[in-house]
Amino acid sequence: MSELGQYETARRIEEDTLERRRRVLGDDHPETLNSANDLAITVHALGELAEARRMNEDTLERRRRVLGEDHPESLRSAQNLAAVLHALGEFAEARRMGEDTLARRRRVLGEDHPESLNSAHSLGASLQALGEYVAARRMREATLERQRRVLGDDHPDTLRSVHSLAATLHSLGEYAEARRLNEDTLERRRRVLSDDHPDTLRSVHGLAVVLHALGECAEARRLNEDTLERRRRVFGDDHPDTLRSVHGLAVVLHALGECAEARRMKEDTLERRRRVFGDDHPDTLDSVHSLSITLHFLGEYAEARRLDEDVLERRRRVLGEDHPDTLNSAHSLAITLCALRELARALGLLKETRARSRRILGDDHPFTDAVTQTLVRALTAAGKPHEAQKLLVSRQKGGQRQTRRKRRQ
Repeated sequence: MSELGQYETARRIEEDTLERRRRVLGDDHPETLNSANDLAITVHALGELAEARRMNEDTLERRRRVLGEDHPESLRSAQNLAAVLHALGEFAEARRMGEDTLARRRRVLGEDHPESLNSAHSLGASLQALGEYVAARRMREATLERQRRVLGDDHPDTLRSVHSLAATLHSLGEYAEARRLNEDTLERRRRVLSDDHPDTLRSVHGLAVVLHALGECAEARRLNEDTLERRRRVFGDDHPDTLRSVHGLAVVLHALGECAEARRMKEDTLERRRRVFGDDHPDTLDSVHSLSITLHFLGEYAEARRLDEDVLERRRRVLGEDHPDTLNSAHSLAITLCALRELARALGLLKETRARSRRILGDDHPFTDAVTQTLVRALTAAGKPHEAQKLLVSRQKGGQRQTRRKRRQ
């Protein structure tokens, strides 16, 4: 049932089975632990992350004690716990557990075993979340190649890897290839799974994100509205995937100039994410950052600055100084400082952000180019046209490509 996306039905069946097995077999019997593991996966899929964490930790502890650390079932519990930690925004710990589980599975099961490949896929997700896009791409491409060979092109695990690789390519600024992969995965998932399956909806959402980046905002809006309606029906208003769709639709509405509605949706999503995840969760910080951009556009510079400064401090603490999301917040704050005519501080922030982006993402990444353009405008506004011209010449010599002048939301 869980594999078909029918999570509420699966939960009722799994809770009943777990209760019966506990009564008949005891809490530590392997079959009881299998039921506890299945239920934890379903609870995670339903977005109840704190409860999923508790259940996975308990099952992992029992399986390690009963079966040993390297038993395939113990490794399955460790993998599930790592996935929940990732969803909770604890990326460093998810990575640590993912690396340990991958090493054990490769040793016990072999590199091409489907569960080893699942661990490699999950580790790629942690690398992506930590901003290590190049390493994530390498991991995801290698995993995808093995899954295609072992499982075939249409296997759900293979499609999940294609979807994830598309997200990494998007983060690296390779929008056209990300679009191609998303469109192919969406077509396959619709055929293999169904239109309302959670994985299919993830593909629609991913395609909408890429279309927005490519400037095709009307189509991105249509996809986001359809996905949001389906996710609300399948999961409810407060599920993490539903909130992701609301956030994505609000970003597109902003791009289409419907800023009052975008603001309303962003404020509502932020309130829900704070309640569901807490103030420091990466998804919550995405909402704060995105809201600040809309407030800036509406001319509310003081409030935009307050939000920018708050999210920058939190991202530095949670994600680190060099994480691309942290750099995005620094860029956003600098733009607001320019609007407030605090050019000296804006210039310092822009120069530092550009240097970090060139080192981490490269000169040709769209974000690096956007920061460079903002710095040129700030230098000109600060009465430093010669320095601005020098930067423009350096940029042209570097062969950086032109991008639309907008901030990432």
